[in-house]
Amino acid sequence: MMKTMSSGNCTLNVPAKNSYRMVVLGASRVGKSSIVSRFLNGRFEDQYTPTIEDFHRKVYNIRGDMYQLDILDTSGNHPFPAMRRLSILTGDVFILVFSLDSRESFDEVKRLQQQILEVKSCLKNKTKETGDLPMVICGNKNDHGELYRKVRSEEAEKLVSSDENCAYFEVSAKKNTNVNEMFYVLFSMAKLPHEMSPALHRKISVQYGDTFHQKSFRMHRVKETDAYGMISPFARRPSVNSDLKYIKSKVLREGQTREREKCTIQ
Repeated sequence: MMKTMSSGNCTLNVPAKNSYRMVVLGASRVGKSSIVSRFLNGRFEDQYTPTIEDFHRKVYNIRGDMYQLDILDTSGNHPFPAMRRLSILTGDVFILVFSLDSRESFDEVKRLQQQILEVKSCLKNKTKETGDLPMVICGNKNDHGELYRKVRSEEAEKLVSSDENCAYFEVSAKKNTNVNEMFYVLFSMAKLPHEMSPALHRKISVQYGDTFHQKSFRMHRVKETDAYGMISPFARRPSVNSDLKYIKSKVLREGQTREREKCTIQ
């Protein structure tokens, strides 16, 4: 099955098996959107704008294979708990962000980690999935210095010590410290091409999206060993109905003939 998406005048076909969703969670004002901005365009915005929910899409051509990464930048206030639960259910990889100068934001990350494990466990029980759950816990604002630190590294490392698919990084979105390394490890744990990391592929603007086609590779003599990434400027978040249908199809496909525990969106 192929997912078809349009970027400018270019229509791209991405195999469903190469389409992933990255969900970024955490309290307000911890730098979630700043980390996403670093990932997408390498920029940092000093002005704070509260996030309700932002959706981004990046497509890649890596050694001739197409990949799609949807990025869900969630609200720190989570005014709609059901939406957050749905985001967790549909997520493939997770980044949990707290601020090193905020004990409360660290406590929120601990709650989020537990919720993700519980929600995904419920879904696995219904679908008999055996896949891993790649997750990075990210302590942002390490540029503030030890004087302002409220969370010790040892405390955060305990959250990931028993899970080989969970890692901890201290980063600075402002200074761009450890951000690339964090994404490299996250994609490695998810068994995705490491070229999806922001520092390991060439960025292409949407007007050159035809470079992604195999025919264009031959015409322009682009090396198929290279990796290219492009942000889709007109991407829209799939509707709630689409996400619910996706989850329902997974459950029905794998567990139609057996009695199942309810895993409700509430």
